[in-house]
Amino acid sequence: MNTVDTLKPAPEAAGLELGTRLVSYTDREAILYALAVGAAAEDLDLVFERDLRVLPTFGLGLGLWACDELRERGFFYSTNSLHAGQRLEVLGLLPPSGELELVARVTDVWDKGSAAIFDIEVGCEHFRAVYSIFAPGQGGWGGERGPSARRDPEAAPTRGARLQTSRESAVLYRLTGDRHLIHVDPEAARAIGRPRPILHGLCTLGYAARSLPALFGRRPDETAGLEARFAASVLPGDPLELRAWEPLDDGSVPFSVATPEAVVLSGGLIRFG
Repeated sequence: MNTVDTLKPAPEAAGLELGTRLVSYTDREAILYALAVGAAAEDLDLVFERDLRVLPTFGLGLGLWACDELRERGFFYSTNSLHAGQRLEVLGLLPPSGELELVARVTDVWDKGSAAIFDIEVGCEHFRAVYSIFAPGQGGWGGERGPSARRDPEAAPTRGARLQTSRESAVLYRLTGDRHLIHVDPEAARAIGRPRPILHGLCTLGYAARSLPALFGRRPDETAGLEARFAASVLPGDPLELRAWEPLDDGSVPFSVATPEAVVLSGGLIRFG
């Protein structure tokens, strides 16, 4: 039975080394990922192996094993935990195919009172990613709350685009590695209060990251950094409204993503190299 009493205390995860894993991929997986986040047949640099440019966010799926590792060590349950936020620092372009040595550890554990947030860092020579996992019932030990969520600018966005997911978006994105039941099984989705399976937060982020650079005359592979908070879920087939503001003094660009019902990605920032 999944109860908080059977979990390990959240503070014990701070600084925990989660190991190293060799992950290999081919151009087939990189192209499949691009299609799963909305690339079109005309985007030849994303879907044709001849001159393939791998989307930087492709690497985020390669590092998800670290979150599973922390769960398997007894710190949270997959049935009620949420992927709350994501950061990505691009250190070098991903090759069209290859083998990466990924090293993972827990960098921080934050006490949110009714829950804990685990920040799990995964790194290699091409990128550094931090996955923030929200674990209900694991807070309340008197630890630091951590940084406040970044707010979107109050001014109206100055650029934007309409993106369209499909009814098949979640089942397609699952093939890139994240096969959590809530993205395919109607019963699992209803158990978390959703009318049908929901789209992966990383898929929504992938849609945004693929499309944002073009609003500023850039290519997707020129992304140098990315971060966002997952504020609400998306149903496959929902339209997405991508909103962006003018660059800040440091060159980073604030952005958010909304469906007709809610803001689903908030506090976003993207940086270009």
